[in-house]
Amino acid sequence: MANNEETYNEAVGKLRRIVADIENAELDVDILSEKVKEATRLIKLCKEKLFKVDEEVKKVLEELE
Repeated sequence: MANNEETYNEAVGKLRRIVADIENAELDVDILSEKVKEATRLIKLCKEKLFKVDEEVKKVLEELE
């Protein structure tokens, strides 16, 4: 894993902050656009991490059978 890549929990925390910012403030269109782009990147990262863990867990469970 690259040193600058967020962990799953860090990414989820950032997503929660972005959602809170969007829900609680009137954001400039440019800022909103950047926050949506960042949220999209974080969602993709989380999905990839979840998929990888799911595959690893399935593999371990198959080895137990």
